[in-house]
Amino acid sequence: MEKKKDKIGVYICNCGTNIAKVVDAEAVARYAATLPNVHLAKTYKYMCSNPGQEMIAEDIKENDLDRVVVAACSPNMHERTFRSALRMAGLNQYMLEMANIREQCSWVHKDRKAATKKAMALVSGAVQRVLKHEALESMSVDMNPSVLVIGGGIAGMTAALELADAGNFVHLVEKDDHLGGNIARVDLTAPYYYSAVDLLSERMTRTFEHKNIQVYLNSKLTELSGFVGNFAAKIQKQNGLSEDEAKAKEVAIGNVAICTGYKEFDASRVTHYGYGKLPNVITSFELENMLKSGKVETKEGKIPKYVAIVHCVGSRNKEFHTYCSRVCCMTALKYAHEIKSANPECYVSDVYIDMNAFGKGHEDFYRQSSKAKTLFLMYDKENRPVIHKAGPKDDCEMLIEVHERLSGEHIEIPADLVVLMVGMEARDDSHEIAHLTNISQDKDGWFIESHPKLEPVATTTDGVFIAGTCVAPKDIPDTVAQARAAAARILARISKGKIEIDAVFAEVNEDVCSGCRICNVMCPYSAIEFDEEKKKSHVISALCKACGVCVAACPSGAIKGRHFTDQQILAQIEGIFSKVEYSEPAEVS
Repeated sequence: MEKKKDKIGVYICNCGTNIAKVVDAEAVARYAATLPNVHLAKTYKYMCSNPGQEMIAEDIKENDLDRVVVAACSPNMHERTFRSALRMAGLNQYMLEMANIREQCSWVHKDRKAATKKAMALVSGAVQRVLKHEALESMSVDMNPSVLVIGGGIAGMTAALELADAGNFVHLVEKDDHLGGNIARVDLTAPYYYSAVDLLSERMTRTFEHKNIQVYLNSKLTELSGFVGNFAAKIQKQNGLSEDEAKAKEVAIGNVAICTGYKEFDASRVTHYGYGKLPNVITSFELENMLKSGKVETKEGKIPKYVAIVHCVGSRNKEFHTYCSRVCCMTALKYAHEIKSANPECYVSDVYIDMNAFGKGHEDFYRQSSKAKTLFLMYDKENRPVIHKAGPKDDCEMLIEVHERLSGEHIEIPADLVVLMVGMEARDDSHEIAHLTNISQDKDGWFIESHPKLEPVATTTDGVFIAGTCVAPKDIPDTVAQARAAAARILARISKGKIEIDAVFAEVNEDVCSGCRICNVMCPYSAIEFDEEKKKSHVISALCKACGVCVAACPSGAIKGRHFTDQQILAQIEGIFSKVEYSEPAEVS
């Protein structure tokens, strides 16, 4: 019996003007229609939109398509979207191939003719490759409803309570001897002067008393093994150990939420501010302690006549951190209000680079501060202020030299007390947490999300989620929202009872495996284990991300990457090097 001929549908996305402005999408579609086995080729303004997906699904049904090629953005962005369209039409989701004609074509080229020819070549490669695709079936594993939450600050407690209130057991691990995190060090919050203690106390009480939450203080995660839905975690007490407490407790969990927070920047690293040398140069958290005590005074016990607040200490600085720590500006305005309230005769100077008033109510808060007789001085981040001790004839403890940007003048500001607005930094133990949970960090040490826009709380390790200021600097509302988002993602998985595992993973041919263990060492996801009895390596499919490192590294050629076979890759290369012709259409006069 003659084998049925494959019928391929090719879909070219304009992506608004992201692609169509540089690539002649219509010409690419016309070219695709001439390729072998291509039954139809279409363009659409936004292929990832619901109408675009519905069009693909309807074409599959009406034209009996076997395979689909979508030329659009990065597969990392929308491969799952188009797989869903195939499933909706009853076609195996792995009969899809994407050609990236946005990030790898239209975004990196200006020559329309060259970009269009490149898009044609990429589509040709995708068509050749999709012919080699095989129908793969995803697997599913049982989901353990218990959850591990690392970090007992506002993010960790919020996530834990959301999960526990839904009926799931939560193991909440906190390294300190108390809950609350960095917010426990704060007096009032901007812009509405809510008490930080009041914000935390309700959550702390509920967390300790909740029947579905086990709190581990002075504890840390020491080991995490297994995979999504079936993790095993070891929790170790850190100090004051009795003989029973010295043994790590092992708990079974299905998901992990990391909410480990941040640490404050060490102000002594900025030497020209004199922190640690000039006694009345303090950090924002040291001022918080003063405000809690009800007294804002110098080290000598005097009420300061002049107070200066310096922004961006450790932030927006090439030498330390180039990012903005986000919360400092509004916190500085809060300090100005509180200092003036405690001492109405005090002169407050606010020395800043830019005023970042991004949140709800923050712009109004800034306008109120402008009317409260606070002197605002703008400095350039390349020409930062210098603080030094005042002379015997000066009516102050210190002088701050500022090159004021708006006036262009070099100004000396008097100060009896200087408050340094220290930025946020990734915690020292963040590398240890990343290693234990197999997630990534950026150059500044923050944990990396799976996708900054579409997957802001997920990571590349299935079942491990991140929330709060361990991801990047953010304020309390954003931290709480992200913690709830992480909890919602976990709850959605728990509700299904099982978790689907992607069918794209590596496989070891034991007949060829030499047992050299090179793949075990090189796997970045710890997805390969060694069977001591068989002396062979084995891939844990639930952990594998199909990155291909083991396939390339295996000296015996014993490892095959499902959906990334040699035949598929070679077919794609052959298609890309096919000869393409394109002539720009003549302009209509």
